[in-house]
Amino acid sequence: MMVSIVAGKEKKSPAPAPFYEALRKALKKRKLKIETICPPTDVVARRILEEYGAIFLTAKKAAPPPVCVFTAEEQVTRFQEAAGFTTEIIADAEIELQPGAMKALLKARAEAQKENLDITPRGGAEAARRNYEDSLRLWDTRFLPALDYWLGQGKLTAEQVSRLRNLPLQDQVAEVLELEKSGLFFSKDVSKSILYSIAAPGTSQHIAMLALDVTEFDNPRVREILAKHGWFQTVLSDLPHFTFLGLKEKDLPKHGLKRVVVDGQIFWIPNVGDPTSIKAN
Repeated sequence: MMVSIVAGKEKKSPAPAPFYEALRKALKKRKLKIETICPPTDVVARRILEEYGAIFLTAKKAAPPPVCVFTAEEQVTRFQEAAGFTTEIIADAEIELQPGAMKALLKARAEAQKENLDITPRGGAEAARRNYEDSLRLWDTRFLPALDYWLGQGKLTAEQVSRLRNLPLQDQVAEVLELEKSGLFFSKDVSKSILYSIAAPGTSQHIAMLALDVTEFDNPRVREILAKHGWFQTVLSDLPHFTFLGLKEKDLPKHGLKRVVVDGQIFWIPNVGDPTSIKAN
């Protein structure tokens, strides 16, 4: 059992189920397998699954992405059209989310406003639905400045930088993640993995239209209200980012997620456990 302290009292919560075990069960209901959405031999896809995989446990009221990594705009467009999305104007920004996610967000916002609080998109329309080209552009806002920084620090040569710039995208992502193992990080402040700063192209939860960057993320009561309506922080260090899971917080452990507290904020991330646990059925 996990034990946490709440309001001076000891509170017990069930130990989280292993992520891959819970994921297999969730996918089986959709007649899918882990190997279909995320080949275990694909190092980048596997890393993405273990970083952003909470979204694949989303409740029936929403459609999770069919793959860990979208590879083209046409693929993203087909998914978004099939899943469907609705549009709302929130704080002068046109926000697009899957219908179930939007319905829960509007309920959460109405509850917050009754307490003289609000829940608004951080960064305008881009806080919600994004397309494949958006994910490419945002990747470059981290990747390219970090290349210049490490070149200036003498950690990369001009030849290495040129090669990295011109690699096929999947290889580029793989090499960035490999460089980060040696301490050459590609986040905005080059202090942590780029995956905690921006998603790799084609992997963003925003593409699935089940994510929202929230302006008021640092307000504990706002976070409580969002959680009540199925919205949770699921990407470590990405503080404004909330994912719609449509589940009750008390049930998240049995869905393979574990509770991690960072700077006073609660994140629910995949309980990966044994890294060898993903294998063919």
